[in-house]
Amino acid sequence: MPIIKIDDIAHVRFAAPDLDAMQSFLEDFGMHIFEEGGRLYGRGSDGRPFVHVTEPGDAKFLAVGFRAETIADLETLAAAEGLAVEDLNEPGGGKIIRLTDPDGYGVEVVAGQSNGKASLPIADPLRNTAAAKPRFRSTVRLDAAPAHVRRIGHAVLKVRDFRISEKWYKDRFGFLTSDEVEAAKDVPLGAFMRCDRGDKPADHHTLFLAQLPGPLGLLHAAFEVANLDDLMLGHQHLKSRKREAAWGVGRHIMGSQVFDYWKDPFGNELEHWTDGDLFTADDPPQKQPMSALLAVQWGAPHPMFAGKMPPPPGLVAFFTALNIRIKRLFSRQPKGNPA
Repeated sequence: MPIIKIDDIAHVRFAAPDLDAMQSFLEDFGMHIFEEGGRLYGRGSDGRPFVHVTEPGDAKFLAVGFRAETIADLETLAAAEGLAVEDLNEPGGGKIIRLTDPDGYGVEVVAGQSNGKASLPIADPLRNTAAAKPRFRSTVRLDAAPAHVRRIGHAVLKVRDFRISEKWYKDRFGFLTSDEVEAAKDVPLGAFMRCDRGDKPADHHTLFLAQLPGPLGLLHAAFEVANLDDLMLGHQHLKSRKREAAWGVGRHIMGSQVFDYWKDPFGNELEHWTDGDLFTADDPPQKQPMSALLAVQWGAPHPMFAGKMPPPPGLVAFFTALNIRIKRLFSRQPKGNPA
């Protein structure tokens, strides 16, 4: 049994040497930005006090934040970890405990934050399809604008040892595996994990842990936008502002969401997404090949496949070692009876 079951992701935290440059990007990305206590905060439209934090300093990913349901849950976790529950002296108040995971990432668990007033989600317009045509005698006219970030959805962390990190996060926070990614049968490279919310729907993944080559760090953080039109308008706006595109637009296999990735001025990758999968605790885990990780159901191929991005450092050596590991694994398997 886990110590607690978190309810959702809360925020991601960064340091950056130029808060003005970060603010300009985040506004283009579709967040509401404000400064308080020397930090820059980004929020969506769901009423949560913030989903993105930037502190002054050398460019760096600092922490991922998760939301516990109650302060009592925080106290339970703090007691198990030998840590103190602190006041959260940031917008929304509440309480926080601060942990460090096996790879040195900061992990912040918050509870008791006061929420602001959520704005109504942008209505999804009627759409005519071959099966139904509800939009009659009306036109589609979209205004050029940034996308409208609603909330934060997930974070992706690169780890040294997937099984060690998986156990650490599951033991403390009750994550459930939606899809485990394998290089070969029984050779795991990572997993998409969701919150255990019982019979309440949860996103396909709140956290993805990936044992991949190259330096550790946050691979990306993802933010839900209103709908497909909103995502495409956001893509157009960021492109017009000459922001750095990373990957998109397309539809993923695992999670199914329509995605669009961009890089902020300091190299951090942020995703717009819409139309993702939802599961409950009753849905069993699945296993997927690594080919499904960077493949798309439609849309832009990953830049590595399109020849627009060099392989990450150590990728060739990584897969050479992995191939040796797989061959050794299969050489130990008992041989079947000759035909």
